[in-house]
Amino acid sequence: MIPFSPPRIDDHIVKAVEEALRSGWITTGPRTKEFERRLAAYCGVDRVIALNSWTNAAELVLRWYGVGPGDEVIVPAYTYCATANIVMHVGAKPVMVDVLDDFTIDPEAVRKAMTVRTKCIIPVDVGGLPARVDEIIRIAMHACHLFTPKVNLRVAGSNPQMRLGRALVLSDAAHSFGATIGGRPVGSQADITGFSFHAVKNLTTAEGGALAFKLPEPFDHEEVYAYFNTLSLHGQSKDALAKNQPGDWRYDVAFPGYKCNMTDLQAAIGLVELDRYDNETIPRRRAICERYNRAFKDDARFMLPVFESKGDQPAAPATGGSKPLTQPAYRSSYHLYMLRIAKATEEQRDAIIAAIAKREVSVNVHFIPMPMLSFYKSQGYPIADFPSTYRQYSREISLPVYYDLTDQQVGVVVKAVKEAVVEVMGA
Repeated sequence: MIPFSPPRIDDHIVKAVEEALRSGWITTGPRTKEFERRLAAYCGVDRVIALNSWTNAAELVLRWYGVGPGDEVIVPAYTYCATANIVMHVGAKPVMVDVLDDFTIDPEAVRKAMTVRTKCIIPVDVGGLPARVDEIIRIAMHACHLFTPKVNLRVAGSNPQMRLGRALVLSDAAHSFGATIGGRPVGSQADITGFSFHAVKNLTTAEGGALAFKLPEPFDHEEVYAYFNTLSLHGQSKDALAKNQPGDWRYDVAFPGYKCNMTDLQAAIGLVELDRYDNETIPRRRAICERYNRAFKDDARFMLPVFESKGDQPAAPATGGSKPLTQPAYRSSYHLYMLRIAKATEEQRDAIIAAIAKREVSVNVHFIPMPMLSFYKSQGYPIADFPSTYRQYSREISLPVYYDLTDQQVGVVVKAVKEAVVEVMGA
């Protein structure tokens, strides 16, 4: 059986974890801090904080920004449930909008969904393809007249809502570490960008996540980093590394925080992964995706995923001005190969997946749209309100993409897919 997405575990990873174990630092320590510094340099930002998951990291952002009951957060209907779950966790309302044909959030739908209750927008990068974050930020800035900050909100001596004066743009880049927008790495566009380092991601720490801060002035990124560091450690003023300094045991608790720090065991894996990311991981994933493209591109039964744009196509019309907007060039991180079967119904797509499985190949679907999940359906989000979301989902099959997948195995996958389509659809 060809698996879908196993992690790359080799002697380099094993040795790094062993060294961390033998060092005596298995919780947050020097490796975690080094990982944060390396991530910040990679993303081109001043500060990154490493945490235990994208979910907890992104929830901390909403809590820091004071998002809560009575507030709205705009999210795409086509994403994993974590994107909306964190909104529910803080007591706010997820406002779902439809997506474009490339699976990413529709900026025009975002613009129409903006209200006086909108406190945050969460664009989601899908399969490694960046969402139109620059355009989302422009929409948030243009709608600042709708924004009503909470005047009694105090975080580390400041009010982030009054400082920013508009809806926060929190990018869900769980799929897109290493992608670029306008030649700049993902992480350097949105106000705050959240990454995932889960086991199936391009760069893994087994479990894990991070936040990259790119807030405008007058925000101080050192101050913001310090606050999130405290927030992720029960509100404690010192982490284990700081408390370990000779005679420096005393600490304080500034507020009731949370517990979601990254450990040095995780960071040890991440540092190895980061060392080889641009010269091994991304090139191999790109080569696999290009091989799939060559196999499917001249066959009308299939719709190929989008991996890059030269930036020469127009974006949505400008809002509040006569000058048209253009979409900056972007490039995927090649996280997923999201193939669509052009004329398949949802039932036929499911049957094709079953037929592929009979041929000893594992595939997946990204994602079941949130309005089709029991909880969100019960909350009044009918899938009929999101026609593009359903259209993309109903035809989508994610094919295996991982470093150790061989060219011969790619050929086996292609053969299995084509045979399965003939078996189910007859052509």
